[in-house]
Amino acid sequence: MKQPGSLLFFILLVAAVGLFAGIFNPDDWFLALNKPSWNPPGWLFGPVWLVLYLMIAIAGWLIWKAREHSSIGLALGLYGVNLVMNACWSYFFFGLHQPTLALVDIVLLDVVVSALVVLFFRIRPAAGALMLPYLAWILFATF
Repeated sequence: MKQPGSLLFFILLVAAVGLFAGIFNPDDWFLALNKPSWNPPGWLFGPVWLVLYLMIAIAGWLIWKAREHSSIGLALGLYGVNLVMNACWSYFFFGLHQPTLALVDIVLLDVVVSALVVLFFRIRPAAGALMLPYLAWILFATF
């Protein structure tokens, strides 16, 4: 893949995850849940996820460009697992209305993304740094 084409691939890949997750919007079930006072307002989620997904895509692309590193296979494999788990959370929570299943997913996602951050920092520090806001957001969501 050429460099601009490979960046576009990562952006489209992560956008597909975001579009899938976006199918499962908050509904009356979610609105009726008892949420903490510090729950962010609904309008904030779209812009935050847009920025996070762009950062996730760029981080993946930076790792892909470091193909000479011995951990690249593990890094990209975990990256893919992360994307699947990210998409599944919205399906479990908003689609199936299964908060327990969504909690299991997001706790495992926290572990996977934490490992990705460490691995990405070892391969390309900029990629690790790009994943930190995502990790912070999902840890906040877990709490």
